[in-house]
Amino acid sequence: MRVPVAAKNRLTKRGLTSNLVSVRQPGVKGGSTMPEGRVARVTEVIAASPTSFDDAIKIAFDRANKTLRNITGMKVTEFRVMCEAGAIQEYRVKAEVIFVLE
Repeated sequence: MRVPVAAKNRLTKRGLTSNLVSVRQPGVKGGSTMPEGRVARVTEVIAASPTSFDDAIKIAFDRANKTLRNITGMKVTEFRVMCEAGAIQEYRVKAEVIFVLE
């Protein structure tokens, strides 16, 4: 089946003509490739820390890592703080955890 040139260009820009799916690996710039047929899943977690956003992110990852296998990355989607009496009491993050299904 021939694909029209315009459609082929749209498919290429979206990465749909490739047999590989790009998955970012921790500590590897640019990520790596994952053979076709493997599936990744995203789950959302929310974590809090009384000290900092960085600490809240570490808490979120550590907790997700206890339950989930094959974590390939996290995307922090939201930062919030809880305030009380004119001061920040808690730093909160919402993150998407990406992991490859077995």
